[in-house]
Amino acid sequence: MKWVWAIVDSNTLAAAATRSSPRTNPHPVFWVIAAALVAIAMEQFFRPSGPLASNVALGQPTTSGGSRGVFAFSGQLTKGSYGIFMVDVDAMTIWAYEYAAPKGCLRLAAARTWRYDRYLENHNACDLAPDDVEQMIEDQRKVRLQAVENKLP
Repeated sequence: MKWVWAIVDSNTLAAAATRSSPRTNPHPVFWVIAAALVAIAMEQFFRPSGPLASNVALGQPTTSGGSRGVFAFSGQLTKGSYGIFMVDVDAMTIWAYEYAAPKGCLRLAAARTWRYDRYLENHNACDLAPDDVEQMIEDQRKVRLQAVENKLP
């Protein structure tokens, strides 16, 4: 760009920008980018399976039997603390880490297995250990088994 100064009147000085040379060709890198985009578009359109025929993401294989593995979720533990909740579906456990901001570290806040919890019928308590739940389930099973045996002729 070339700046041209002109006096408009006795009190005003104006500036105008003019091109110093005629328009030049774009930089060669722009041609390389354009060629790459054309090649990608042609590959997408002319591939053997057809244009956009596959709508399946190829990142991870999906399982038809349900979700497996470990999942992590962030959330609020108390009014002023946050943490990470983790669930291991295979081992049937859940645990939570609390973020301790002053120390800049994670602290294990809670951990539990739900292996036996799902067999409980009617129960609601905070201080119930997994071993106690297992014993309650065994007691329930014994009562049911005795009831079935008493009904048999």
